[in-house]
Amino acid sequence: MQLYNTLTRSKQPFTPVHPGRVNMYVCGITAYDYCHIGHARSSVVFDVLVRHLRAKGLAVHFTRNFTDVDDKIIRRAQEEGATSEAVSQKYIAAFHEDMDKLAVLRADDEPRATGYITQMIALAERLIASGHAYATPSGDVYFRVRSFAPYGKLSGRNLEELRSGARVAPGEEKDDPLDFALWKAAKPGEPTWDSPWGPGRPGWHLECSAMSEDILGLPIDIHGGGQDLIFPHHENEIAQTEAAAGTDFAKFWVHNGFVNINSEKMSKSLGNFITIRNIYEYCLPEVLRFFLLSSHYRSPLDYSTEALDESEKGLRRIYACLALVRETLAGTKWSASPAPEALAAELSELEAAFDQAMDDDLNTAAALGHVFGIVRLAGRVTDDKGLRKSQGGKAILERILADFERFSQELGVFGSEPAAFLLALRDSKARRKGIDAAKVQELLDARQQARKEKDFARSDALRDEIAALGVEVKDTPTGPVWDVA
Repeated sequence: MQLYNTLTRSKQPFTPVHPGRVNMYVCGITAYDYCHIGHARSSVVFDVLVRHLRAKGLAVHFTRNFTDVDDKIIRRAQEEGATSEAVSQKYIAAFHEDMDKLAVLRADDEPRATGYITQMIALAERLIASGHAYATPSGDVYFRVRSFAPYGKLSGRNLEELRSGARVAPGEEKDDPLDFALWKAAKPGEPTWDSPWGPGRPGWHLECSAMSEDILGLPIDIHGGGQDLIFPHHENEIAQTEAAAGTDFAKFWVHNGFVNINSEKMSKSLGNFITIRNIYEYCLPEVLRFFLLSSHYRSPLDYSTEALDESEKGLRRIYACLALVRETLAGTKWSASPAPEALAAELSELEAAFDQAMDDDLNTAAALGHVFGIVRLAGRVTDDKGLRKSQGGKAILERILADFERFSQELGVFGSEPAAFLLALRDSKARRKGIDAAKVQELLDARQQARKEKDFARSDALRDEIAALGVEVKDTPTGPVWDVA
């Protein structure tokens, strides 16, 4: 498997530090607000990476933290008249609710920063003892950036360029404007913990270093997060961890790309801030996940409702195929004819291409292209009257169903019951267009009754009324089926 390493700026063969075992740490949310689509993308990307590594037979120990003490959490607590603990608990619960709907698997460990204060203090003490950090008279502790020669190796930042724009804020006692906080002295109204330097709380960067080392050990195989974390967060993590431990922090640094909203950077100030919950009001969670997988994880992703609509169409096509395959396999009479060898060979090529795409830096976009290739192949089998009733055709279709079970395990989509999911897609689209599904069903039932009574004039009038709602009706042997026009 090839994985892009931000540290080397290249794709490299991924080999775990310990054969057969992968230790992976991903920076989680700061729990002060509901999650936005950027959080959804990062969570899905690393969820798929974990799923794929496990599908390859590797034992993955996946850790994703929660920052539950931070300036933003403290401000939100003051605004809401609550404690920081209550605020963080509320939004951690909301995170789990949002991600469960998105089929994001829970991490093996989900540590909270406040549970690792002792380890953070110990790490800061190690850094002070080795001369890489210093405490100030007021009780702050800073990392001495210039003491770590490789600083900037992840982000490519130059120390002199950084210093030209750096300033010491009023009240700070830094030796150098580039130095960053490991520990912050207590301020009125803030949560605090005792430390050798007086009461205070940890700096943001310190927590991930302490938690990942304590839970996973060093070096870890993969450290991940959003592209926005490369600098300063991950750069600072590397500096403090490697300065203290004298060894590599992580072998691979993996970062997902940004999400733009209608071609603009998402920002609260621009009024285009989209939460996951906003999106769930528009479409089904599986549609959002499918959309997030439709681009390579390192590429920028442009969010729009039109893009979600296209993803919904693609997902509908796949589930319609699965429903038809299941319906075809429900037949009981099969001829002894084998499937053409070329058809089986084509399916093998598509299966192998899916695996190759996933192994090529987790290229889910290319993998989904091969999934659609299998959908087209399934369509050729079900359209061929002779083939679809043959033992050979049956074997191909059964193999396709097995493929989709595997794809579902790796991608976290295609796992719903097809008929029920197609109905849910229809109802979701109807809701967006203001169509009352219950009203449509009421009119359909009345039309069926009119047809049963041979009142064709009323039946035609009801059909016109249904069509005026923006609904198409298809009469089938098992009754009428409707969809949004």
